[in-house]
Amino acid sequence: MKKSTTFWLAGLLIVNSFFVFSQNYNPELLWKLKRISSPALSPDGKLVVLAVRSFDLSENKGNTDLYLHNLETGNTSVLVGEKNIDESSAQWIENGAAVAFLAPDADGKNQIWYIKSDGSGKKQLSTHSASISNFGFCKNNSRIWFTADVKSLYFFGKEMYQDLPKTTARVYDDLMYRHWNAWDDGDRSHVFTAAYSNGKLENIIDIMKGEPYDSPMKPMGGVEQIDISSDGKQIAYTCKKLNGADYATSTNSEIYLYDVATGKTENLTTGMLGYDTDPKFSPDGKLLLWLSMETPKYEADRNRIFVIELKTRSKREVTRGFDYSAENAQWSNDGLQIYYLCKINATEQLWVHDTRNRTAYPFRQITNDIGDHHAYSFAGAGDKTVMITAMMSMSMPAELFRIDLKTGNARQITSINAAILSGIKTGKVEKRMVTTTDEKQMLTWVIYPPDFDPKKKYPALLYSQGGPQSTVSQFFSYRWNFQLMAANGYIVIAPNRRGLPSFGTEWNRQISGDWGGQAMQDLLSAIDDVSKEPYVDKDRLGAVGASFGGYSVYWLAGNHQKRFKTFISHCGVFNLESMYGTTEELFFTDFDMGGPYWENRDNVSYTKFSPHLYVQNWDTPILVIHNEKDFRVPLSQGMEAFTAARLLNLQARFLYFPDEGHWVTKPQNSVMWQRVYFEWLERFLK
Repeated sequence: MKKSTTFWLAGLLIVNSFFVFSQNYNPELLWKLKRISSPALSPDGKLVVLAVRSFDLSENKGNTDLYLHNLETGNTSVLVGEKNIDESSAQWIENGAAVAFLAPDADGKNQIWYIKSDGSGKKQLSTHSASISNFGFCKNNSRIWFTADVKSLYFFGKEMYQDLPKTTARVYDDLMYRHWNAWDDGDRSHVFTAAYSNGKLENIIDIMKGEPYDSPMKPMGGVEQIDISSDGKQIAYTCKKLNGADYATSTNSEIYLYDVATGKTENLTTGMLGYDTDPKFSPDGKLLLWLSMETPKYEADRNRIFVIELKTRSKREVTRGFDYSAENAQWSNDGLQIYYLCKINATEQLWVHDTRNRTAYPFRQITNDIGDHHAYSFAGAGDKTVMITAMMSMSMPAELFRIDLKTGNARQITSINAAILSGIKTGKVEKRMVTTTDEKQMLTWVIYPPDFDPKKKYPALLYSQGGPQSTVSQFFSYRWNFQLMAANGYIVIAPNRRGLPSFGTEWNRQISGDWGGQAMQDLLSAIDDVSKEPYVDKDRLGAVGASFGGYSVYWLAGNHQKRFKTFISHCGVFNLESMYGTTEELFFTDFDMGGPYWENRDNVSYTKFSPHLYVQNWDTPILVIHNEKDFRVPLSQGMEAFTAARLLNLQARFLYFPDEGHWVTKPQNSVMWQRVYFEWLERFLK
């Protein structure tokens, strides 16, 4: 066994030896754990700056600080961290002598700040009139780009009628009047650029002036959707320049190229009708890569890597023949290779593509010998032989690892949560292959309680993943935490049913138009297979899930043939017709459900697969959880389900959060969620 592999496995064993759930692993502990993100490596490859977010449960809030890790000494220290002030988005400037980052000014508006790598010389660089949300410097630091909101459209009644300053009305004439968790207030995120000299921003230009569009795209887009060339002469950005119903029914985002000298903007992806995102200039500025989905309206399509030669405008897909989806693609320092993340077999791994090889399939998985894990961020090193990755597993919160690019060997370099986790114990995580009803092999994770005794019988939970196209990978969740469920005495069964990425495009796409079909049979296959084990109590089975997983729970409630004793659905889809009329990004429902319900009255999505069609079969207690600000799966879905359960005289409970979106993110709300969740399971499975 290789030395670094041994270290990785030993690290997991150390972490596994920490957890004693029966004594001290509980929902409150999750909010004591620090969460790391956004590692950035200094040009000389000796220092890593990273964001570390911690939480105060009593104050019901979090705070992000910037830490510095020295790769030579192994020391980790706080670079900048003021109480109740979030410092984030760090990047190296001045050839590694300093770090630029975002933090609020005296008025509470996010601005760009500066600090030397030794922690001295902190100062504010920008004084923009609106909060800055993202930024980036060119390599020689002569030019910068940043994003900030600009008032572009007017919907408020008090804006239309100034003699009614206290009216709360809003007026909308088209769709996308609300998105994800917020109503449209008329603000749009624009890309700005400025010269940078002597610590000041000069000649600031809005390169999207007068355009009512967002870059980065809301609600999830960030710094990855914009880039500046090394010489600062060009800026590439992602934008979907559509509004209203056109925006709601299309995934056609584009990559735009802005020329600083001329002020002209060019669309580089005309005719490419799916998502095009995340442009990155090659180090010499001659090439630009980006991620591209081919199929219009299909938000879970395979993400391909495209490269365009900027001089000739010729472009090609460099991942042709690769059956998996690329994420977070980055150039190597010499521009000869492209590194990217890719989900494969329910894990997320680091891969590399050799741009010099155009004949064979030049794809190589780097992290192939370090156990099951989920890598979600990485940063390259100056010596071209080392990569820093942020990785997690179901038993380990995220930490930084140093990857040898030649061997794939990994070495853990941070232990941010070691003190908190000391003395706590996790249960075993097992990979199990389940045969489905159509004779396929389905990877299913089984998580056992700590100190599992195969001679005993345990209640079991079938976990139904959301998405619908979202891998059950080796993630460490702060709500759907499998180790916490196992700690409460449950065996957790988490199948990678049909429609989940990392098993090829055919497996991923099979769920579209077939929500209530093979995917549901896959879930039943998983619970039936594991329930054959003598240590599973078949009389104490529950099914739980969120979003599409919540849909799955509602569907199973009407089609489970007495398998389950209770159900829990969080923000689940209950009625596909009313869902279509109230959700916001209609391209998703158009593709996955086959269009509007009125276009084809024989569409099985509406005539066969909607859970509300089976409520007459409901016979099992159910906990319904839903949030007011969830505009993807609107509140009415949960209300309809709860109403049906109570009118059927079933034992039911409705847990409602008025201030949360699709997820529960506030600390005390999250703890409340966990308490109600486990109280409900205790009531019906124990």
